[in-house]
Amino acid sequence: MADTDPHPQTSDHAYADLVECQDRLRTGDWTSRELATRLLERMDAVDEAGPALRAVLARTAGALDEADQRDRQRRAGELVGPLHGVPVLVKDNIEAIGLPGTAGSLALAGRPVTGDAPVVTALRRAGAVVLGATNLSEWANFRSPHSTSGWSAVGGLTGNPWALDRSAGGSSSGSGAAVAAGLAPLALGTETNGSITCPAALNGLVGLKPTVGTLSAEQVVPISGSQDVPGPLTRCVDDAALAYAVLSGRPECLPDGLPDPRSLRIGTVGAWDTGHERTDALAHAIVFGLRDAVASITEVAMPSVDGAVMADQVAVLVAEMSDDLGAYLRRRPGPGASTVAELVDFNAEHAETELAFFGQEFLEQAARSPGRNGDEYREARQRNLAFALDACLGPAYDTVDLLVAPAYQPAWKSDLVLGDLLAGGGAVATPPAILGWPILTVPLGLVDGLPVGLSITGPARSEPALLAVGRLVESVVGWAGTPASRPAWRPAERG
Repeated sequence: MADTDPHPQTSDHAYADLVECQDRLRTGDWTSRELATRLLERMDAVDEAGPALRAVLARTAGALDEADQRDRQRRAGELVGPLHGVPVLVKDNIEAIGLPGTAGSLALAGRPVTGDAPVVTALRRAGAVVLGATNLSEWANFRSPHSTSGWSAVGGLTGNPWALDRSAGGSSSGSGAAVAAGLAPLALGTETNGSITCPAALNGLVGLKPTVGTLSAEQVVPISGSQDVPGPLTRCVDDAALAYAVLSGRPECLPDGLPDPRSLRIGTVGAWDTGHERTDALAHAIVFGLRDAVASITEVAMPSVDGAVMADQVAVLVAEMSDDLGAYLRRRPGPGASTVAELVDFNAEHAETELAFFGQEFLEQAARSPGRNGDEYREARQRNLAFALDACLGPAYDTVDLLVAPAYQPAWKSDLVLGDLLAGGGAVATPPAILGWPILTVPLGLVDGLPVGLSITGPARSEPALLAVGRLVESVVGWAGTPASRPAWRPAERG
């Protein structure tokens, strides 16, 4: 571990992956309480005594009691499930008892969470101990086109443990930074377009954005019913496979049930390159190195994701947010905004905190939108679907099974004045996002000391194939579980 790590004495606990935690808990090397305590201490080290990572927004008050219960159950031979006693974190737009569920916004602070979201229920049923909630880009990064990923009024600005002045990505910023920093072996994020893919790439992690609908988005603060989905961020592909199988009830996604990658045809998409020469070159070299381990690798022509496509997607998300977030605010217990318009007013009244760095243009548009009943929504959605299915992915999947592309450029510097102007890449995320189809992002290694990732996407419910190719990439890269995969904690630098 690098000498700059803020809490090296907990290294064997902090960087244990999901499977190792399972094994050590099962054999009695660790107790659940010991593991949870060490991770909570590490949270103190990276925030109170260390570099102010701000990956964890809140902690579950009863987490150690829950860990004690898991230890008692284990001693009695009453194992709850495959994650028995394993500490996990959840993004703070996912409701969990004992956590605030704010989506990073002061407008939801203090409004009680009265039940677990179905994905949290699935974690607890599998035996997991929910340690806390992770910070995020406020309202899952759909508040302003000038936002800074990783910032919320409740949690502040999340750092990247590889380089503390660099972006941790968004919107699942805290989930990505927390797992990379050794604060938990598993964190849940959510994705609408790139919000798991981006933090996975920028923090050197595996991130799985599942097919929309295979995991429930109920009791998740919404943007878009057609695109929102929760998913896991982990340190290796087998952990992501295990987590997704537990959450989805799909045993074919367990590591020992995945297909043979030699049966899979892979397509590369030059139109989805990030534009960063060394990132793209590394991705192409590694994919080329898979040629003898898959059925075929061919270049697939694809139209670029241009401004018109993105403008249509914004129109779709604005309209769906108008309906879906409005309905959520009305259901959420406690006093406060019950419409998107009231939320806009709240932010204006608390501008010194909520609007300190950027505006709320998307919320303002949603407040004025007629929602899904508007002609603009229907026409934009139709154009988006025609682009993603008819022009992009439909023709591609006539000739290949999966598509791959570099995910994002190396993490850019966080900038609360200008926002994410230097963000590069992510084109691979947009056509699958429009259709609600899955993406897996896996680490490729380092470029200039910063992690970069490869995204693998396929048709609906193709998660087993994505995970199989992800395992293959992981074996070629040789990243997971090595000292090289532990973040450098590089301090802020000029330039």
